[in-house]
Amino acid sequence: MTEPVKPRLAATLMLARDGSEGLELFMVVRHHEIEFASGALVFPGGSVHGGDSDPRWRKLADGVEGVDDAMLALMAAAAREAFEECGVLFARTQRGGPLVDGRRAAALGAAYRQSIEKEMLDFSEMMEKEGLVAAFDQLVHFAHWVTPSHMPKRFDTHFFLAPTPLGHILAHDGQEAVDSVWIMPRSACEDADATARTILFPTRMNLEKAGRHRSVAEALAAARAAPVVTVRPEVRMVEQRRVLCIPVEAGYGGGEFLVEGAPGKGARIRNADGSERSPLTPSGSA
Repeated sequence: MTEPVKPRLAATLMLARDGSEGLELFMVVRHHEIEFASGALVFPGGSVHGGDSDPRWRKLADGVEGVDDAMLALMAAAAREAFEECGVLFARTQRGGPLVDGRRAAALGAAYRQSIEKEMLDFSEMMEKEGLVAAFDQLVHFAHWVTPSHMPKRFDTHFFLAPTPLGHILAHDGQEAVDSVWIMPRSACEDADATARTILFPTRMNLEKAGRHRSVAEALAAARAAPVVTVRPEVRMVEQRRVLCIPVEAGYGGGEFLVEGAPGKGARIRNADGSERSPLTPSGSA
């Protein structure tokens, strides 16, 4: 029997804002020529790099108290990937102070994003050189998903939720991501059901989870209060249909989901009995 591929450690940042009709999330469309999840609507993120484990983060970041080295590297990766992919920068000029404004973030992006993305410069080096303090306290651990063992390409991905800094202009990088959108979770799920967008199963589940809340503040409070349960989906066939099983205690409103579509591609998600998923209704809504 072939040994399962070792999953690659990765971090993803769910950037949130309060829109006119409720909570919105920033998402990007992956390039169609990328091997994994080509054309999919995803949250900004990527693999953890060596520089994300820089011990200098202990002195260069807020929000590191009580955080172990592994989690600190994941937070650094999530913040770095968001900076590389869409230009948002979680940083301050002094500890506990306001975040840098959009103009400063854009200027730093123009100066450093490409070098950091090409791994010619570590994210921590930019922070130290510019006299900045990384605002890791803004990132809330939201979810942890590990790709099933039978998949040829696997990721061990930690999701973080964060409020988008005011005044920062977010845009896709035009390389790995070819489009971007602010979208309500319900709209994204409806588009996926109508096959208008490709959304992978973990992304869909986290859209649903975030979409239960009316505002960024509510979503962040719920994430802080709930323990993160690792999800390793298991596949079982029921009458020639593919059912993905996840822990009920992970907080996704169930433990079994019928998935129609090819593994690793966009798929229509139904309840295990074949019924349609209930529309997303934020808590407290009518």
